[in-house]
Amino acid sequence: MKRIQCWIVLLLGMVAAGGAQAEKADASKPTNIEANQMAYDDVKQINTFTGDVVLVRGTLTLKADRMVVTQDPAGYQYATLYAKRGEKATFRQKRDGGPNLWIDGEAADRIEYDTRTEVAKFYVNARVRLLDGTRPTDEVEGDFISYDSKQEFYSVNNTASGASKAGGGRIRATIQPRNETKAP
Repeated sequence: MKRIQCWIVLLLGMVAAGGAQAEKADASKPTNIEANQMAYDDVKQINTFTGDVVLVRGTLTLKADRMVVTQDPAGYQYATLYAKRGEKATFRQKRDGGPNLWIDGEAADRIEYDTRTEVAKFYVNARVRLLDGTRPTDEVEGDFISYDSKQEFYSVNNTASGASKAGGGRIRATIQPRNETKAP
């Protein structure tokens, strides 16, 4: 059981390390995972949580029907959060840089997160929003979104394969003006 707890802590460290914008204080917070079931394969280094999975660590919240975490021989973890049919897998986390800055995202199929590259990939009817409180500052939508948290770089494509194709639909981006309030 102690090894499973250690492995889960490693997993959650990688999820909370979502990039420079993630709330730094989250790394020192305890992680709580709720699910209807958990299965751990020590030989294959696979941990599977199923049934209304909710992971909370500080300001980070991940929700999905199922979450599968694998670990490669070098110790890097890869998490895949699967949406329940007709619903979406989601994440939300406070960002540093202001008192009420957030990033949230969702996908109808799955969200994949790679700790080695710190890239999150959102598959099928995906949306990622940067928020100031409840007000969206930037929002992108497409069938595939890749977000590199190290480089703070988005790539949005019109097919879930990760490549845009003619006739494959349209992507959408909304970028709000940055109105800075100036003192009189």
